[in-house]
Amino acid sequence: MKTVVVDPRTDARWQRLAYRHDSSVFHSPEWLQVLADSYELEILANILIDEMGEAKAGIPFGRVSDIRGKRLVALPFSDYCDPLVADESYWRCMIDPLLAEGCPLSLRCLHNHLPMTDERFAEVGRAKWHGLDLRGDKDSLWQGLGGSARNKIRKALRNGVGARAARTREELRAFFELHLKTRKQKYSLLAQPYRFFENIWRRFVERGKGLLLLATHQNSIIAGSFFLEWQNKLYYKFNASSPELTSLGANDLLIWEGIVYSIGKGLRHLDFGLSDRDQEGLLRYKRKFASEEKDISFLKCDNGTIPTEQARQFQELLPKLTELFTDDAVSERVTEKAGEILYRFFC
Repeated sequence: MKTVVVDPRTDARWQRLAYRHDSSVFHSPEWLQVLADSYELEILANILIDEMGEAKAGIPFGRVSDIRGKRLVALPFSDYCDPLVADESYWRCMIDPLLAEGCPLSLRCLHNHLPMTDERFAEVGRAKWHGLDLRGDKDSLWQGLGGSARNKIRKALRNGVGARAARTREELRAFFELHLKTRKQKYSLLAQPYRFFENIWRRFVERGKGLLLLATHQNSIIAGSFFLEWQNKLYYKFNASSPELTSLGANDLLIWEGIVYSIGKGLRHLDFGLSDRDQEGLLRYKRKFASEEKDISFLKCDNGTIPTEQARQFQELLPKLTELFTDDAVSERVTEKAGEILYRFFC
């Protein structure tokens, strides 16, 4: 066995490994390309190959170098990205060369607990994850929803809310406007750059590997949900809605339409992604639909490094800048520009 560094966006060995394992959309070449295109990141993967040159294990990572210092992240701007490895000796052969670079290394693990047994890593945080088993017919899945979800869906239909897939870049931009407003007004957070969504559209939607569902009311777009496909799963990645129209039930309708879409395509699982543990409203919302709930573990090996004074000051400045640029008095155009400039520093 030997470890080699490859470009997982193009390397056939990585792609075969990802298809063989129970991987996620965050391992997919399409997602890795989105990250590289959107944030100018160096995206690589360590793979462990046998004597035949076939990959037996692997982990993708981003090599980041900015004002916060040098660091390795597996994987930037992704809900989680478990290493594709089942054997402890394989794990150490694969991860040791990364740790040897001497800079901090961060992981987010959901399904694979092997890294948590490595004493060199500490758990520095947790988030919640939800999923829904789709292996059932439409009626049984409908009955499996929480009662409040069914009521909201019925209410949306009574209120004349419709749902359809976005077809144009203009509709993508309309969704982004909602996303920007939701992040700013509801969570006081900056939005990802618009180019990030353009790259997702190009790499997933235009290639039939995902869709943007829009909810409409009286000829206006009032909500949207971005879904990505990988293997036999659908990923609920982004959602946004008009705050003043949430009572219409559009968000619940979009989830149900995503479930119906999955049934039609024979998909077996709906991944609701990451939720911060203090987002009680979001947790309640996902629990109405989910049949599974787990923790995502944030792991980090500091590798003995100490942040510079410059890096420490910038780290303290980021939340203050976020608060400034999401203030109600700031225009959404300025908030958007701030996200374009600052969002890459959050990985």
